[in-house]
Amino acid sequence: MKIAFLNPQGNFDRANSYLTEHPDFGGQLVYVREVALALADLGVDVDIVTRRIEDPDWRGFEAPIDRFDEHPERVRIVRLDCGPKGFLAKESLWPHLEEMVDNLVTFYAGDLPDTVTTHYADGGWMGVLLRRATGLGFSFTGHSLGAQKLERLGVNRRTWPALDERYHFSRRIAAERAAMRHAGRIITSTHAERHEQYAHALYRGAVDPDDDARFEIVPPGINERIFHPERAGDDTEFAERLARRAGDDPRPVVLAASRLEVKKNVAGFVDAWLSDDALRRRARLALFVRGVDDPFAGPGQLREPERDVLEPILQRITAAGARDEVLFVNAGSQRQLATAYRFFAARGSVFVLPSLYEPFGLAPIEAAACGLAVVATRYGGPSEVFDAETGVLVEPERPQNLAAGMHEALDRQPELAARAGEMVRERYTWSSTARGYLDVAEALAANPPAADVGDGPLDAGERIAEWLVGSDGPGEDSA
Repeated sequence: MKIAFLNPQGNFDRANSYLTEHPDFGGQLVYVREVALALADLGVDVDIVTRRIEDPDWRGFEAPIDRFDEHPERVRIVRLDCGPKGFLAKESLWPHLEEMVDNLVTFYAGDLPDTVTTHYADGGWMGVLLRRATGLGFSFTGHSLGAQKLERLGVNRRTWPALDERYHFSRRIAAERAAMRHAGRIITSTHAERHEQYAHALYRGAVDPDDDARFEIVPPGINERIFHPERAGDDTEFAERLARRAGDDPRPVVLAASRLEVKKNVAGFVDAWLSDDALRRRARLALFVRGVDDPFAGPGQLREPERDVLEPILQRITAAGARDEVLFVNAGSQRQLATAYRFFAARGSVFVLPSLYEPFGLAPIEAAACGLAVVATRYGGPSEVFDAETGVLVEPERPQNLAAGMHEALDRQPELAARAGEMVRERYTWSSTARGYLDVAEALAANPPAADVGDGPLDAGERIAEWLVGSDGPGEDSA
């Protein structure tokens, strides 16, 4: 069997270059890569179809065909031209996706894959266009949906025009609705994702979240070759660097490794630690900031939106006289990230996921696999992964809640770490995720859909405007 993954945002290469250095280069890409490699372990041929980029700021994505070292014969990275040569943020891809689908049809020249799995709104829209052109069935994995992002941004009738101009929600919501309507199966990580995100008023009429025939729950997993509790042979150099930074202080740390985005609530995590004297006495703070060894010395490779989040945090740390109590970790790869997790786990440390909402939350699962205890937001997927025996779930809006959760996790660190690690090894591996995707792919290939797909223009602006003035919208005064 051959399966094509449609993920037009780019950044797939054998080195995982630039991972987390741009909002488009996040966990979704790790997810696609790991599922593809795990499918190859099962004997499936996989193409990851993405965008070819020629850009001096983002080198490494120029070749039309690339491979991963783990499965060079079974997994291909297929890079197609799509609009201008340089990097484009995902919000700017919409006008060019039809071109990408045309190039995809030309690339396969009649030798199409058996089925397609599409990722994020833009990949879902490509699936709709490809089905229209070829009759090929597809599944849709949204990862995160536009309606929830609209609400997180505090949309109202006053802010809507600027938000739509910046993020192109009119196109994104329309693309998501089309993908939901025409996908043979919608894959979600959790029941909460299915019943909360897909039940939003803006998706009404596109899919019924209570229709079991339309959905498949397939949790993601971890790379067990990298994220495990035993010290690895390639840990030494990076672990020694961490030891020099940590110095002689034997205390555990409370750490966050989230991207520097407002919704990730890293500032709330720092405030929780700064405002609790007892917590500061028993644990240091560690922030993972990729590309910067010491943010106090300069922003390094950080881009403006990341600096906008980090700079107030640095100011608060300085004002509290806490510079010497904070460790910054520049983990440039997943292997270094896992090394850091193991290093801090040996000190009885705690991983914190303080997001205001997290669709799934793979990071705390990776941390737990390396021996860390976990504190995580109770909003979204983590509440289906962790329970009172394996982690501490908190309401993260208030610093006091985060601080109390960190105290509890430090008190119970050995117990929580052991139970969470066992749970991860039993339930959250990429091989189990791949088996879920393969089951869906085989079902879709056995029951191909009709080729005719009728959809209007890619514009949900009128629908969103009606929602904003209706009872389901946030209203004029939302913030």
